[in-house]
This record gives sequence, C-alpha cells and structure tokens, in this order.
Amino acid sequence: MELMKNGLSQPAICRISNALSHVLTDFNSKNFENSCLNGLDTLELKERVNHIIKVLHQHLPNNFKEAANVLIRIKEVWDFGDADDPLKSFAAWPIIDYFSEYGLDHPKESLDGLKQLTHLFSAEFAIRAFIIKYPQYCHEQFSLWVKNESADIRRLVSEGTRPKLPWGIQLKQFVSDPTPNIPLLDCLKSDASLYVRRSVANHLNDITKDHPNLVIDTCKRWATLNSTNVDWVIKHATRTLVKAGNPEVFPLLGFTENPQITIEAIELSNNQIKRDGSVTFSAILKANSNNIQNIVIDYAIHFVKANGKQQAKVFKLKNLTIKPNKLVNLKKSFSFKPITTRKYYQGEHKITQLVNGKELISKSFNVI
Repeated sequence: MELMKNGLSQPAICRISNALSHVLTDFNSKNFENSCLNGLDTLELKERVNHIIKVLHQHLPNNFKEAANVLIRIKEVWDFGDADDPLKSFAAWPIIDYFSEYGLDHPKESLDGLKQLTHLFSAEFAIRAFIIKYPQYCHEQFSLWVKNESADIRRLVSEGTRPKLPWGIQLKQFVSDPTPNIPLLDCLKSDASLYVRRSVANHLNDITKDHPNLVIDTCKRWATLNSTNVDWVIKHATRTLVKAGNPEVFPLLGFTENPQITIEAIELSNNQIKRDGSVTFSAILKANSNNIQNIVIDYAIHFVKANGKQQAKVFKLKNLTIKPNKLVNLKKSFSFKPITTRKYYQGEHKITQLVNGKELISKSFNVI
C-alpha cells in the first residue's frame, strides 16, 4: 500500500490536469495542480483519491450532468502513462470515483459515464454505491452490458457485483443472497477474454464462503458444457472448496470419489522445532484399489495461535494419478522462519495428511 500511493503523485496529477485542459474551457491547470499537491505527501492511497476528487469538484461545472460530460470526454485525450509503470492506471481512479461521490442521485448519467470510462481504471469500486441504491436498475443495465463488445465492460459486471470485492464496499444483499448474480455469470462463464473469466471465477469463489452449495450446483450445471474455458473457471472458482475439503467438489473436478488410499505413518525430521527452523515430513501412500485413481494430496499444519488454541491451514502438495496397489513416497519441508503474514508461537502443533480433502493421518510436534 505504501508503494501503491505513489500511483497518485505529481506525474498522475499532471496527466489529469493535461486531460482537463483539453476538454474544459478556461481550465486553470496551475491552480488545479497546486491544490492537488497541497498536503498530498501526508495522505495514504484512498485519502489521495478523495482529496483529488474534492479538487476536481472545485474545477468542474456545478451541474453534475455537465461535469459528467466533461469527464467522459477525457477518454478521447487521456494519456495512459508509461507502459512499464504498473500503477499507471491509478491516475484515472479519482475521475472514476467522482461519479459515486457526486453522481449518486443521477444513476443513468453515472452508469453511462462509468461504462464509458472503465477502460481507464476499472469502475468496480465506484459502481457498488449504485448497486446498493438502485439494485433493479443496475441489474437491468448489467444484463445488457454482459453482451457488450468491450471486455472491460463485461468484466465490470462480474467484478462490480462481487459480494466481497477486496478494497470495495461489501454488497451485503449479495452476501446474503447471491442468486441474482448467477444469470449474469452464466452469460460470462465462457467469455473469450481470460480477464473476464478470471473475474467470474473470483466472484464464484467469494460466494463459496457463504453459499458453497449454490456454487457447486452452478458448476455442476456448467460442467455439462464440456468447454475448456468453462472448465478453467470451475477449477479456479472452487479453489476454496478444495482447500476446505468439500467432498462434492472433487468429483466435479475429475478426481476420484471416495478414493481408496491409506497412509501408514508420518515421519518427522524432528519433534522439537525452533521457531526459526524447519521440519521435514515424509509418508508412504498406498493405493488400495484395482482401478486407477485421481487424487489431490494436501497437508495441513495446525498452528498454535496467540490464545493457545490450534488453527489449521491447508497447503498444496500435489495432484496425482495413481495406479492400482501403487506405493508413493511423499516428502515435504516447512520453514518456521518469521514471515510478515504469519506469526509463530510456541506449543504443540500438528501436521495432517489429506487426500481429496479427507484427513487420513496426523502427527504432533512442538515448536520451541
């Protein structure tokens, strides 16, 4: 986040100013830039967005419809920035969010503006305020947008309606009942653009956290299409269900239902692990079936938390096609060196071996 805020610094403000000077009569670019830069260095990313929006409002027509028309014309003169700059699109963020800040009472003009400008910076954040206030109108528009020739607009439908979009306002109505979005995703599931299909998969993955059966039923329906693009969406949409060991998801992905597998024992390199050390575990897996089996092999470490209780986290090991009565050697190391996303505590931990989400065997060890 610290580095991301640099996407809204002086170069971005100069790009905004340059665009406005081309579409707005008597625009005072020097005053605009000075006002935007005043105190900017002390602000975090979203604070910078809001600050620039307020300055924009001071320089745009007071009438929102006129202001919206000015912003829409920016797309004709927009400087997309340095191609090697991963934050180049951030300059358009305040322009996009201006619509949700000042255009909420004008849904028709605002949605039209967001639709036309989303290729500058995705309107997935700005559009959520309109979904909350005008759900029916938005749904009617989105039902048209899913057929638009622009991948940016089609993706905006999927990403904008995601119930739990990171950084975005949570759409509580869709957290509670996501079914209105399913017909929209139906239209996008086999989209020619991977950009769109990835959004569809992430949208469904959001839903799995509260309504796993709805996602499974939807994916089962989609799986009958025998489409490579749709199969990709199903695989990525169900990743949380796979980690959670939901038994219905594995046959859906082509893995064996109720695999006949045993693991005799887990061997550890050390039962006492220092917090900056590592543990290596190994096991022998045996196939107890006369048929070839497709399986997912994962492992979980039950970490000790600050309150002394254990909480499991699942890690990927491998996918495997195993022949009848075959033995497979499994081996994996895990480091307890400190990382920014996880803190390790002393106490008894446990490692668990899973096949198709089902726990087969576990063994405890201590972190000291």
